[in-house]
Amino acid sequence: MSKAFEKKILITGGAGFIGSHVVRLFVTKYPQYLIYNLDKLTYAGNLENLKDIETAPNYRFEKGDICDAELVSELFHQMQFDAVIHLAAESHVDRSIENPLEFIQTNILGTVSLLNAAKENWKGKLAGRQGGEQNKLFYHISTDEVYGSLGETGLFTETTPYDPRSPYSASKASSDHFVRAYENTYHLPTIISNCSNNYGPNHFPEKLIPLFINNIKHNKPLPVYGDGKYTRDWLYVIDHAVAIDTIFHQGKPGETYNIGGFNEWKNIDLIKLLCTIMDEKLGREKGTSEKLITYITDRPGHDRRYAIDSTKISKELGWKPSVTFEEGLERTVDWYLANEEWLDHVTSGNYQKYYEKMYLHRMKE
Repeated sequence: MSKAFEKKILITGGAGFIGSHVVRLFVTKYPQYLIYNLDKLTYAGNLENLKDIETAPNYRFEKGDICDAELVSELFHQMQFDAVIHLAAESHVDRSIENPLEFIQTNILGTVSLLNAAKENWKGKLAGRQGGEQNKLFYHISTDEVYGSLGETGLFTETTPYDPRSPYSASKASSDHFVRAYENTYHLPTIISNCSNNYGPNHFPEKLIPLFINNIKHNKPLPVYGDGKYTRDWLYVIDHAVAIDTIFHQGKPGETYNIGGFNEWKNIDLIKLLCTIMDEKLGREKGTSEKLITYITDRPGHDRRYAIDSTKISKELGWKPSVTFEEGLERTVDWYLANEEWLDHVTSGNYQKYYEKMYLHRMKE
């Protein structure tokens, strides 16, 4: 490798939804950093998400599984990474209910595989815990779902006790605990951030917003769980990538930062807003898409409300969302309508079988 880079950063899951936006931001903003993307390229990982930066001189890609401890250890040995930004994860609650072992394997054992490699490779290379800048960092990206469910009032803070309710959130809570355990036991410099629901370009259409954009476009039913009043805090994915950049460079090792959009929406209200935007964009009569709304059997362990308090990252690091939800949602719709080939590609084949398995049968119950 001819060029000497200031830092070598391993980003896991960099071909996925959030990961691809983080990779792009770091590759373009920091030419002095080598960005190494490790991704297994499962159904939700897509190198098309990074087509625009794939030939950048400070970017490398490796197809691989974070659960492959030998591969991970060898990469650390060869590349001598200075930092890890860990995004690789199984993340869909419905899939975790169908196959919890897959989530345990990736989210828990995969995280521990990375922690072990960092611990062994950075042994004797860490700056003192008191004074001076840390020269290594393991930054773990997590979710607000580890906190469980809220009532009608209150917000999740960094000190909210964990209360995971699904196999997905339980696996992420466990990985968070392992990261903190390695910080305390082995003095590995770590940071954790817990974010709210993300939305935006390149999102695989198993999640609510891209799923419904696709269904509205093709006049398919819009499956709404229960009474539709489940409440989530929504965060534009590019704002999340900026928050990750901010925490990576300014955050304090050993700390946790909650990232949210200050932006709560009941599912049914969000869906109706999306229907209105899509009717306008597609030149349909107002109210056309709302007729596609179909209430279906609720899923097990469905948390009623999530809401993030982002005061800490706002006050301490100066980050805040750059767009309102209405602005971000319209940008997202515009992106999907302008990228029909991408959407058609990722919704072909096995996706249709998955959609039928997860949603259509519930409409008949």
